[in-house]
Amino acid sequence: MGEMNGMNKSINELVHAAHENAKSKGWWDEPRSFGEIVALIHSEASEALEDHRNGKLPTEVWYEAKNYEGQVIERAQQPDEEWKPCGIPSELADIVIRVFDACGRYGIDLEQAIEEKMAYNATRPQRHGGKKL
Repeated sequence: MGEMNGMNKSINELVHAAHENAKSKGWWDEPRSFGEIVALIHSEASEALEDHRNGKLPTEVWYEAKNYEGQVIERAQQPDEEWKPCGIPSELADIVIRVFDACGRYGIDLEQAIEEKMAYNATRPQRHGGKKL
């Protein structure tokens, strides 16, 4: 895994960190159904698709903040942590963070699930399924 706060983190450590952060921010103060959790993951994917439809490149990143009048302002570089990262990379990160949070909520060993699925996928024939998209 990549560097995070100066330490290497395993997938399951990131699952734990994402879930603890979500709990501390109140996301689990009220019960959420599994369907709602999946819908939230899907909404992040839809935001990535919307950025693509708006002509943003997959690697394009920008930062937004609201000024004192409540208007959204954008910058190419993040001046400080209070500026929200935007773009497809950020939306993909949001998908992963929501998946991590869900796995933390339900006690899913995501590392094991990924390893098992990748091992299985390696045995599948090329372009299996025949779907165009």
